[in-house]
Amino acid sequence: MSFQVLQKYLSEVSDALLIEFNSQAQCYVLTDKGRAFLEAYKEYSRDYMYLEKRMSEIESKRKILESLCSRK
Repeated sequence: MSFQVLQKYLSEVSDALLIEFNSQAQCYVLTDKGRAFLEAYKEYSRDYMYLEKRMSEIESKRKILESLCSRK
């Protein structure tokens, strides 16, 4: 990742108050809002993966039904 891209990402998450710079430790730390965001994203990601898997299963079943309806 280039330095410019890193600066852009740091600026975006900092502006969103997801991280803050700790001047004493000279590093960025996650805020409470950042922790909440990560937890919500983790739940969203888990749900998305589950739905994606289910959609794939449903698509397979649809194809079976279509093949059963064909005249071949």
